[in-house]
Amino acid sequence: MALPPTEADPSDPIRILDVAGDDYRRVFELFLAGSNEKAVTHAHLSALVEQLPRRSVFLDIGAGSGTTTRHVGNYFEHTIAIEPGSYMRDALRRACPDARVLPDPVETADPGTLADFALCSHMLYYLPQSQWLPTVRRFLGWVRPGGELVLALQNPNNECMRLVRHFFGIRFDLAATANALRAGHEDLVESCTVETLPVRFHADNLADTLTVAEFMANVPNLAELESRPTHEDLERYVLTHFADPDGAGFSIGHDHDIVRIRRSSRP
Repeated sequence: MALPPTEADPSDPIRILDVAGDDYRRVFELFLAGSNEKAVTHAHLSALVEQLPRRSVFLDIGAGSGTTTRHVGNYFEHTIAIEPGSYMRDALRRACPDARVLPDPVETADPGTLADFALCSHMLYYLPQSQWLPTVRRFLGWVRPGGELVLALQNPNNECMRLVRHFFGIRFDLAATANALRAGHEDLVESCTVETLPVRFHADNLADTLTVAEFMANVPNLAELESRPTHEDLERYVLTHFADPDGAGFSIGHDHDIVRIRRSSRP
């Protein structure tokens, strides 16, 4: 589903994609069409959920457009989804009409019940990393004793995150949070494990790859950064790092780190 080329001067900075805009939606659909992310992560989440002794309430924290919410919610009697963005929330309600949708930011949200399984997928980028640990502890307070919380984030060493680090010097890494949860938080944490899922985007042409690379470079608060790479900078990086050796197209690895946290059953 190739998109028409953007009318941009090579010396212009990359676009800032508004999550509520049509450009973002089209680029996100292009990314999903070329990536095996949903197939891989949905299969992994299904395997985790099927091991749960109880599947009454599912809580999706930062649910987005609801594709994953719907997939996981099929295993549960009730679904609660937190999504503060109005554009995403409208799509979420269409995807999951039976879910209870909360419009509040995660800092003030209150699900009002304990979940057997909670998911926070690709949301922590939008919070300062100094707040990750207290935020995750808060999320665990929404999980029943013996239930599970799963966090998903880009692996910091994948090709997508190397692009982000190259242009912005930004690194997102769940390792420190996972390590902290294992030590000194026994009041809430029974176990904490980390697994990396290999996922990859592929396109057979440069134009689509550049569009998706621009999407990947849209880090939080991009508009507030002092400078942005130009389209020419981005194209040079893509040609150097993402071209398939056999000339069959372009690939960008965006492996996910999955942190699985079981809440302590102790009173």
